[in-house]
This record gives sequence, structure tokens and C-alpha cells, in this order.
Amino acid sequence: MLAEWSAECAADDPVLVVPWQDPNGPAAFVDLRLNPYDFDQLPEAEQYPSLMQALRALNAPRSPVFTAKCDAWVMSREEVETLELNLDMALDTADLLTGFATYIDLVWRDRTSFASFHQQSQLLHKLTRLAAALDQPYAGLDCIIRPAFVDLAGPQEGFAVSVYVRALGSDIHTAEENWGAALESVVSLLRSRDFAPS
Repeated sequence: MLAEWSAECAADDPVLVVPWQDPNGPAAFVDLRLNPYDFDQLPEAEQYPSLMQALRALNAPRSPVFTAKCDAWVMSREEVETLELNLDMALDTADLLTGFATYIDLVWRDRTSFASFHQQSQLLHKLTRLAAALDQPYAGLDCIIRPAFVDLAGPQEGFAVSVYVRALGSDIHTAEENWGAALESVVSLLRSRDFAPS
């Protein structure tokens, strides 16, 4: 699996605010830790079982993170071409014509990890190193550290991680299968002992 991480923490970069409410529609933050069956408020999760399973696992009591936002989509032609180029697959897999992607915004539950850019950068370095060894040749993982403001049990300022998982396939069904397998592998890494607060 292609795996990379970066940071977007400049003054003009977006800040993740939790809880959030879409001013133009009904979408809003759903706390799946407190309400683990509220998937009917997340149409993406109901439409894509792999995403629902990932959200369940990431919000489970023993997970080191919880989720704040997510989305899933069929990749544009430009996104497919970029991923294919980054995976260096153009020569032997020219028939890969479509792709599927998702992002999930994650917040570390441990307050020290949430508040520390240094700790999160170390965690993402470890995550991408482990993910690069996964047998997911058609998939890519991209993690971005962002500033975050969380006010669920008192206001806290720190950092969140946007996790993007993308995968290619010769048709949309295959692309979704590759994406689902890659997402499951990434979630398994996040739930592993390596990321439990010490």
C-alpha cells in the first residue's frame, strides 16, 4: 500500500470543529461512541457496509480514536490518474479505469495525544510505515494532521487526523472491493496495540 502523511496547520488552513453542523443542510456531528446505532443519520455509512464497519470499529470503547466526519465517493478521472501514477502501475495495469475513495476525520481520545502535534506526527509515521507493508497494491493511504477544536466535555484545542483511503479497480465493483479491503486493514492497524495510549 502506498502510505504517506503530511500536515496542514498553517493559519489559513481549515480547522476541524467538533461538534459541527452543516449550515446548508441537515448534516451534523454524530457521536457514535454514545450512540453506536445512529447510522441512519450517516447516509454514506448505510450505503457502504465497509465504511459502516470501519466507523463501528473506530468508535468502539477500546479504540484510541473516535470519528468526527466522513464521506465516500467514486473518484474522478483526475484522481484515478494521480493515484495510478503514484502507485507506479501505469505499465502493467493500464485497464484500471476507476477508483473509490473515502475520508474519515479522527480525533485521538487520549488528551495528551490530542494536544501534541509531535506525538501525532510520531503516530502517523508509525501508521504509514506499517501500512506500507500491507499487501494492498491497488490502494493508497494519505493522512493529514489538522488543527482541531473539540467541545464535547469542555473545550479543548489540539489536532485531528484526516485519513484518506483510495483504491483502484478495473470496474467500480472491483474498486469498491479493493477500497473495502484497504480500509479494513488500516482500521485494524489503528485498533492495534501499537496505537493504544501508554
